[in-house]
Amino acid sequence: MNDFLKAFFSFSLAVVYLAAGSGRPTGQAAEPPQENRSAADPSRYAPIFVEIAKRTTPAVVNISTTGIRKREDHASSDSFSNDLFKKSFGGEPSDRGEPPRENRVSGLGSGVIVDPNGYVVTNSHVIADAREIRVILKDRREFPARVVGSDTKSDIAVIKIEADHLPSVLWGDSSKLQVGEYALAIGNSFGLTETVTLGIISAVGRANIGISDYEDFIQTDAPINPGNSGGALMNIRGELIGVNTAIFSQTGGSLGIGFAIPSNMARPVMESLIKTGRVVRGWLGLSIQEVTPDLAREFGLPKPEGVLIGDLLPGSPAAKAGLHRGDVILEVDGKAVESTGQLRNLVASTSIGGALKLIILREGKPRNLTATVEEPPREAQEEKPPAEREAPVSKSALEVVDLTPEIQQELGLPRGQKGAVVNRVPPGSNAEEAGLRRGDLIVEVNRKPVASAKDSEEAMSRVKKDQPTLLLVSRGGRTLFLAVRLADR
Repeated sequence: MNDFLKAFFSFSLAVVYLAAGSGRPTGQAAEPPQENRSAADPSRYAPIFVEIAKRTTPAVVNISTTGIRKREDHASSDSFSNDLFKKSFGGEPSDRGEPPRENRVSGLGSGVIVDPNGYVVTNSHVIADAREIRVILKDRREFPARVVGSDTKSDIAVIKIEADHLPSVLWGDSSKLQVGEYALAIGNSFGLTETVTLGIISAVGRANIGISDYEDFIQTDAPINPGNSGGALMNIRGELIGVNTAIFSQTGGSLGIGFAIPSNMARPVMESLIKTGRVVRGWLGLSIQEVTPDLAREFGLPKPEGVLIGDLLPGSPAAKAGLHRGDVILEVDGKAVESTGQLRNLVASTSIGGALKLIILREGKPRNLTATVEEPPREAQEEKPPAEREAPVSKSALEVVDLTPEIQQELGLPRGQKGAVVNRVPPGSNAEEAGLRRGDLIVEVNRKPVASAKDSEEAMSRVKKDQPTLLLVSRGGRTLFLAVRLADR
């Protein structure tokens, strides 16, 4: 079996990094006369699509990589076959017999020439662990490529080939995208070059998918398949609006749900990688979480909106701005905050020293604050939202104990810390489903501090059965809010 077929049959994965390819249905009726076509009829735009394809395909390249992967890494990779998303753009061990300690692997992906002097944008997962990278142009010329920089947090990488006067694409403004407008995906599906497919923008601002740390994906139904990772997503004006990255699939083929990194995220990352070889993101030093319906009621919101501050680092830009734990950030620079992912992306994309005007809700009252974005300390943890946890929790399922000096030392808690320690969470209990863990320290119940296990139990016993209990939990040096409902009293 040749390498192409091996790569082809390696894509029966739950979710794979992108590609594109679809044909016109057979037996399709003849095109109606021009005067009878509706504005939504794609055939009206056929000449435009053809022109975009002619101009863009020369700038979309095939990227071939070879590298060395340790045998245990390969085995681990196979174990992810049922995961939702998996890096998979082609590649098989070169030896099908007993694998050596290190295996030589190859991969196929796509890239987009964004500068006539040889700069190519692709996905970081396309070139990950590559020892050799070759770029193949539409005119069949091949060039070795060097890595300019790679940013795994956004899954964007820049490579460079030594050539000039190359065809390139123009960047578009992804913030102007509207759901329903046409989009063309261009890449190398299954290693088949110059594949162009047509679809629409299905959604924008997709986040919390689990593909990368910073997510603001464009979703499209343009048919895309493995091999299109790093390829171009173009608008009807022939502008690059996204870099194809992943698809949702249970078979490895297109199911009409594809994701692309928007140009307004990819372009600054590219420019930073070219200029400095790395990406410096803005930082406020916050731990944030989504506002659930129960949390909205607890914090005086008429509906779930904004994001909740679960914790903030002392001396951080957030602390200097006067933000407090329990504040709800409603707006940033006049724009409503709709999710933790949106806020993280907004802060990350703000230049160091830039000021953000915030509208927050504190104790039911709106306030205006200004925060100055700083570069994160080298070892600072990223401000990721904790996993959303909200489920009925049985009071009887929780076993809490007093915080003794021994437990305090074991958990690494500061001297003088008070609270009730969760000592036991029965498997399968409502408490476990709520996300409480053994070793969590309950420091507040319904915004009231608790100093002992007795305080915690008494505070929870006063909560009505049909009302949620707001717990402030300390875990791993950070705090987060959990809205839980007591059941089975």
